[in-house]
Amino acid sequence: MYNGDSFQTLTVAGQAGLVAVSLLFSVLALGFTWVLVQRRPLIIRVPVWLVAFITFVWASPQGYYTYYRMIFDGLPAQTVIQAPPPPEEILALLTFTGPVSLAAHSIGVLGWLMFVVAVWPQRRKCRNAAD
Repeated sequence: MYNGDSFQTLTVAGQAGLVAVSLLFSVLALGFTWVLVQRRPLIIRVPVWLVAFITFVWASPQGYYTYYRMIFDGLPAQTVIQAPPPPEEILALLTFTGPVSLAAHSIGVLGWLMFVVAVWPQRRKCRNAAD
C-alpha cells in the first residue's frame, strides 16, 4: 500500500528520527487536546477537538520541515506553513480518502485519537461527605 512512500527513501536513522518526531508531535497534540477540553461540556469539546486537529494539520509541516533541515543538506530556512487546510482536506484525512500515504493515514489516525481524548468521559471530583 505504501510502496514508493517518501518515508522509504530515508535512511534507517532518518526513519527512526521521523518516527520519534511524529511520536513527540502526537503526544503533544493529544496532551494539548486533553488540556483544552478539561471541565468543558461535550457540546464544547467536539468543536475544540476539531479546531485542535485543524491547527495540527496546518502547523505541523513547519515542525517536520525543521526536522528535514537537520537530515538534508542545503534546505533553506523558510516558513512552509500556508493557509489553513480547507474543510474537504480535513474530511479526506479523517475518512482516509485523501492521499494514500503513510503521512496522511497517520494524521487521520491521530485525528481520531484526538477525538477520543476530547469526548472521553471526564471524572468529576467527588466531594468529601464532610463538606
